Amino acid sequence: MELIKRITDSDILDSVPEFMDTISRYGSRGVLVDNMLNIAMMYMSKTNLYKLPGGGVDEGENTEDAFLREIKEETGYEAEIIHELGYIEEHKKRNNYMQFSYCYIAKAHNSVSNTMLTESEMQLGMVVKWMTLDKALEVMNYSVLNCADYSTKFMIFRDKTILEKAVKILTGKIDEK
Repeated sequence: MELIKRITDSDILDSVPEFMDTISRYGSRGVLVDNMLNIAMMYMSKTNLYKLPGGGVDEGENTEDAFLREIKEETGYEAEIIHELGYIEEHKKRNNYMQFSYCYIAKAHNSVSNTMLTESEMQLGMVVKWMTLDKALEVMNYSVLNCADYSTKFMIFRDKTILEKAVKILTGKIDEK
């Protein structure tokens, strides 16, 4: 799997990039599309920000299964992975925390269940909103510009990076492997 980007405090705070040696958490996340190339965006009403579906990889779980589980929990949809995007490293020096995220594009099938959100996701008022590729890019740009929290900025910047790469692939603007 290829490196998409290493995100550091220099991307968030305009400071010198510093890299962590130890991975604190593994994640699996990416873009979920329907048959018409609409994208599932996770809207957090408490913060008025958007993110992509995804989350942590459980002990003993492979990264593809983790992404598909997260999709089902957060959106209620069964899905299949159609493209591997690569991985992103988030080096949060201020928190002494490094997250390593495996990134994919998945295609949604029929909705099979209600969402199974965590307590913190429920507190954020997280709901899935389907939108066009252009609208998804627009709301991610809005989220980047309107986020003030240090850790959340990393999440939003990471998800914007994933979305931009996925949109290029989905619109055929770069060659697939």
